[in-house]
Amino acid sequence: MRRTLLPAAVFAAAIFTVSLAAAQSESNDQRTITVVGTGKAAAPPDMATIDVGVTSQAATAGEALNANSRAVERVIDIIKGFDVADRDIQTANFDVSPVYEQTDRPRSPSIIGYRVSNQVRVRVRKLEDLGPLLDESVSTGSNQIGGIQFGIDNADRLEREARVNAIQDAKSRAETYAQAAGVSVGRVIAISEEPPQRPMPYAGARLQMAESSVPIQTGEHEVQANVHVVYAIGGE
Repeated sequence: MRRTLLPAAVFAAAIFTVSLAAAQSESNDQRTITVVGTGKAAAPPDMATIDVGVTSQAATAGEALNANSRAVERVIDIIKGFDVADRDIQTANFDVSPVYEQTDRPRSPSIIGYRVSNQVRVRVRKLEDLGPLLDESVSTGSNQIGGIQFGIDNADRLEREARVNAIQDAKSRAETYAQAAGVSVGRVIAISEEPPQRPMPYAGARLQMAESSVPIQTGEHEVQANVHVVYAIGGE
């Protein structure tokens, strides 16, 4: 009897093991649809970042530095006159370099002076002041203005809107594929997100001293979200 019971027990265990493995395989082989959804949201910008600077040249480094410092102080005073806080003004670049004599003769050029450049990065939170601010900065002595970028101070609302639009886009894509394949879209199994894209449009502001202030076009600020969504496939 013992010789017949042992093989039977082993056989029963083997059947249980195979059944369990089959159930696990069926669970792991669940049919899915994986899509990428893209959502965008846009709004007019409410702030701008600009680089304003002064380049000065003199016979000595000290003279160039003193002249540059005085000019930059005047420009910063003008900027602060537009209610720009100290926390929104930051030195972006400072450089002192020699100026060499331009000659075609085959010898080492001599230093004929020094050039000092100082740029500050300014965050302007009142866009209606941007044109007049640039106008007065140039009039006061700034001869370096560029890097104008527009943005939104708090882009959280736009990011949420873009994410909702991305999920809706993913659902629409999944339903299109499912309909073409003769199946239905089931529950959401997984969602993953790529970091939201925040393009900062560059404004090529033309510094034309016209009757009014400098012409500025703010354009529109756009945020894009991309999500990967996995859906279960329903019945055929």
